Amino acid sequence: MLAKPKTHAGLGPIHVSLVALPDAVASTLFGIFDVMNAFTLMRMSSEGKRPPFQVEIVGEVAGPLALASGVPITVQRSVADVETTDIVIVPSILLKADGWHKDRYPVLVDWLHRMNDRGALLGSACSGIFLLAETGLFDGKDATVHYGYAPVFTAAFPAVSVHPERVLVISGLHDDLVSSGASTTWHDMVLYLIARYLGATDAQEVARMFALQWHQDGLTPFMVFEGKSDHGDAEIQSAQQWLAKHFSIANPVEEMIKQSKLAERTFKRRFTGATGLAPISYVQRLRIEDAKRRLERTDASVDDISWRVGYEDSAFFRRLFKRTTGLAPGAYRKRFRIPEFARQQ
Repeated sequence: MLAKPKTHAGLGPIHVSLVALPDAVASTLFGIFDVMNAFTLMRMSSEGKRPPFQVEIVGEVAGPLALASGVPITVQRSVADVETTDIVIVPSILLKADGWHKDRYPVLVDWLHRMNDRGALLGSACSGIFLLAETGLFDGKDATVHYGYAPVFTAAFPAVSVHPERVLVISGLHDDLVSSGASTTWHDMVLYLIARYLGATDAQEVARMFALQWHQDGLTPFMVFEGKSDHGDAEIQSAQQWLAKHFSIANPVEEMIKQSKLAERTFKRRFTGATGLAPISYVQRLRIEDAKRRLERTDASVDDISWRVGYEDSAFFRRLFKRTTGLAPGAYRKRFRIPEFARQQ
C-alpha cells in the first residue's frame, strides 16, 4: 500500500541528489535525471516560476567518473559539500558475478545516513538498494529489489524484508525510505515522488510527456521461475532434471518418485527441503512457465496451451495461471506477446 502523498512545504526548489558511483547503470541515472528535470527541459513550469526540482549529480569526488558500462559522466558536486538535501536517489547498480561487496563506499554510506537524519528521503532504483541497505536504515523494514538480485540481496542483508514482486515500497517512520523494483520501475518511483511533492496532476503531465506507465500489475508477470538447484541433494537434482523435460506428462510427481526409488514421504520431504516447493507446486510452476512462452510466441488457443502443458481442465489452468502470474492468460498474451514485426520470418 502506498503512503499518503505529502507536499513540499518549503518555498524554494526541492533539492534532489542523484548519487553517481562506478557501479551505477547509465540508463537509470540519466533517465531519472531527465524526468525529474522535465519541468526545466520541457519548459513545463509556468512562466515566471522556478522549476520545482533542482537535480544534481553527486558522488564521492566532483569531476569525471566512468560508470559501470564505461560511459563517462561529470559528478557535479562532492557529497562532502552537500550539507542538506530533500531527496537522495541511488540509481541501479550493476552487480558482478561475485555479488555485492560491502564497505567499498564508506563515505557515501555515512553521507546517506547523515542526510536521512537531517530529513532527506532516501530512494533506490532497482539494485541501488544494495548501497542504501549498508546504512542499516532498512533493517527490520520492507524494501524491493530486482527479482534477479533478490537471493543475493537477502544473503547480504538478511535483516531487510525484501519483496521483489512489488513495484514500489515505501517504508520508514516518516515514509522516508522508498525503493523501486526491477529495471524500469524507476518510472514508478519518479512519478510517485512528483505526485507526492507536487501533486497528481503534475505527475500525470510528466507521464504523458515521456509516455511513462505505472506498473499497476506488479512484477510477478515478469518473473521467470528457476527452480533452486544449488542445494547439494544429488537425488533431487536428478529428479529436477528429469522433470524439466517431462513436466507435461500425466502424474509427473508419481513418476518422479518411482524413478527415484525413494519412499514417497522421504522423496517429498527431501524435494521440498531442497527446492523450497512441494513437488506438485514445482510441477505447476514449470507448466506455467512453458505456458507463458507459448502465449508470447505462438497463436495457439488457451485451451490448446492448457492441454500441451499438462492440463485437460482448461478452467483450472486459467485459474492457476492467474493465481501464479497475476494476469489471466489472455491479458498476459496481450501484455507480453512479441509484435508481428519482431518475429522471425
